[in-house]
Amino acid sequence: MKYFISLSLCLFILICAISCKDKPTVEAEPLATWDVIQEQILNTKCVSCHVAGSSQAKQSGLVLTADIAYESLINKTPNNNAAALDGYVLLGTEGLESLYKSFFWEKVNAPNQEHFYEDHPEYGEIMPPGNVPITNGEIAFLQQWIVAGAPKTGEVASTSVLNDKTVFTPDDSHFHALTPPTSGVQLHLGPFDVKPNYERELYSYKLLGNTEDIYVNHIETAMRPGTHHLILYDFAQNARLPQKDILRDIRDENGNLINSTFQSIADQIFMFGTQFRSTDYRYPSGVAQKIAAGKGLDLNSHYVNYGTEDIMGEVYVNLHTVDQSEVQYEAQNLFLNRLNINLPPKQETTLNSDYTFNDTRSVFMLTAHAHKHMTEFKIYIKGGARDGELVYYTNDWEHPEIKQYDPPIELNPGEGFRGEATYNNATNETKRFGLLSTDEMMIIFGGYYQK
Repeated sequence: MKYFISLSLCLFILICAISCKDKPTVEAEPLATWDVIQEQILNTKCVSCHVAGSSQAKQSGLVLTADIAYESLINKTPNNNAAALDGYVLLGTEGLESLYKSFFWEKVNAPNQEHFYEDHPEYGEIMPPGNVPITNGEIAFLQQWIVAGAPKTGEVASTSVLNDKTVFTPDDSHFHALTPPTSGVQLHLGPFDVKPNYERELYSYKLLGNTEDIYVNHIETAMRPGTHHLILYDFAQNARLPQKDILRDIRDENGNLINSTFQSIADQIFMFGTQFRSTDYRYPSGVAQKIAAGKGLDLNSHYVNYGTEDIMGEVYVNLHTVDQSEVQYEAQNLFLNRLNINLPPKQETTLNSDYTFNDTRSVFMLTAHAHKHMTEFKIYIKGGARDGELVYYTNDWEHPEIKQYDPPIELNPGEGFRGEATYNNATNETKRFGLLSTDEMMIIFGGYYQK
């Protein structure tokens, strides 16, 4: 009898083992992106302060514990009065636009500190404070989630970006000269004076000293405070070039336009531009901008001085180069400019401009340029399978993002971009296209290559 029971037991175990072996392995469902954010970011770096009853929670009105964090953030009005008056919600669900309308993103986007502290000192400080900063990988993860509409369920961001454990380190020092590149060219403009309550815009043609063609794949800039923009221009072939190293103002001391300056810029070709005092821009791998032997660049600097004393303008540019053998594609540049601008007084106006290309382009960078009446600037894809897709948004006329695309935006012949800019002209005068920040512009800059 004992032998029979043992045999039966062995058979039962064998059958169970065979049955279990035949069952497919059930893989665990991936965590929703929001759950990853809660567990790996909010719980470890935010909840210690933003917990019910804490002074920080009472001041901000924000509790970030798992039971109520999502509902506390989504489409709620910030306790910060300045942010609320500026039209922010704590966290929006409008996709790309919400990066620029969400107070939560403003507070955690550490690499954007220049804009945050200079333009919005009343917003407080970048979060989290102290010695447990959000990593660059976590910032990228949050960005992907917000662009996807900030859903509570579903996997909409790549957890692989969380492997980047580096942390943004701000440069707290004052303006200083850039260290010249190991391989490349450094350009220097200034110093020059900018009078009180005055805008000074000028050009200066700088030879690069290159006896052979060079290929630029990395651009650094550093400028003194007060800059509105810096643009680097090449010139069309056989163009009449300006005299080198001379400051060519667009206005004289009485505010009159200088015709010779405008004549000297007629054949310019846009290469690169920025509205940030410090820029570190890198082209995609295998892509570089060619500058022909013996050529130079025209540096266009625009400074605005709203103060009562003179300020000093100064610009450094580093052009880092690579050997031609490392270049797979030569970068080309977009300069899409609307000259017909008419903004009636005391009125909000939205302008649209369409641009269609007759060739194939891989667009890897876009940025926008407008002046102080601009409240929103959007860029959509025009035509093709992605027709109407919003790919660029800014509501910051002073520091519009230089947005890079990896993978690039692929455009086929007959496709292009639609620009849509909204302006609020609160003055008593009609505003038209012009060079001063009190006038207006509507420009799309970009970079692309052709395969």
